[in-house]
Amino acid sequence: MDVTDFPDDLVQTQAAWNATYQALAAPRPRDTTALRRRLLHLSVRLWWHPYWETVPSVPAARSELRHLARTHGAVRAA
Repeated sequence: MDVTDFPDDLVQTQAAWNATYQALAAPRPRDTTALRRRLLHLSVRLWWHPYWETVPSVPAARSELRHLARTHGAVRAA
């Protein structure tokens, strides 16, 4: 599967999910209720995105999306 197959909004949502999860996992996070709500909202957007109806292997595509968002986030942080 080619990385360019993922819509930009899906990659951005996964990156936001990763950032929110990291913020929640940090020692003594602030405003945990807001972070949990945001994580839930992003999870729903990721799970029900229309893109998943177009791929033959959804589990593999979800895994690749998570990997892409992690590496994309690492590049942005550098």
